[in-house]
Amino acid sequence: MSLNADISHLTCFTEELLAGYVIDATMEVFSTMVMMEVKGDFPLKEPVSRFKCSITGMVGFAGTYSGVISIHCPVALALKVTSNMLGVECDEVNDDLNDAIGEIANMLGGSVKQVLSKGGLDVKLSIPTVISGEDYTVNSLSDNDCVVVPFTVEDHTLLVGLTLKKED
Repeated sequence: MSLNADISHLTCFTEELLAGYVIDATMEVFSTMVMMEVKGDFPLKEPVSRFKCSITGMVGFAGTYSGVISIHCPVALALKVTSNMLGVECDEVNDDLNDAIGEIANMLGGSVKQVLSKGGLDVKLSIPTVISGEDYTVNSLSDNDCVVVPFTVEDHTLLVGLTLKKED
């Protein structure tokens, strides 16, 4: 199985290319699995690392490409997202909420993986990791190509970040 021909020659990614991956994946996941409309905006100039009253879901990439895709969501929005996904009311941070946000991160990762490879054998995804809290920091310790795209969902803003590097 080989890499997608459109990107196999790239050794680094442009902000525009990464943003396109993020926007396409997020719009697809939210419209099909969450039944919510999201509106993407221009990528942020600087990554956001500190979050308050939020939940973060992350999935790592390994293989021909390495990196992380993450979704950072205010708890109030995460409750609505979880309720929509599960079809039952979710009104507190619990295992259902963590599972839903982790699964969204997993679906976003799967969507980007599909773009990066044709057969899927050359890029692997980690299991989702979920972090939540009143005040926490998420730092990337790499110099990989990175983009963070804000999305508006109802009256809330969520962030989806993608960090990628083509391995030698």
